[in-house]
Amino acid sequence: MSAVSRPEGQEIDSMTFEQAVAELERAVARLGREQEDLEQAVRTYERGLALARRCSHLLKQAQARLEQITRPDEAP
Repeated sequence: MSAVSRPEGQEIDSMTFEQAVAELERAVARLGREQEDLEQAVRTYERGLALARRCSHLLKQAQARLEQITRPDEAP
């Protein structure tokens, strides 16, 4: 299977929050059940860490937007 047709081949920086979470869940499940060779396990872990960072970044962006729109208007 080519990287283009696999969700795991998608660039992390272009993923939505939902895509990143879904792939992170698959990576965690794969690490928990499969007996991968060490090199593959390390690559899976590294990608999972990058996915977790993407999720954190997107959550911080959403939080900042919510804080901005719920902030009381300041009187001039």
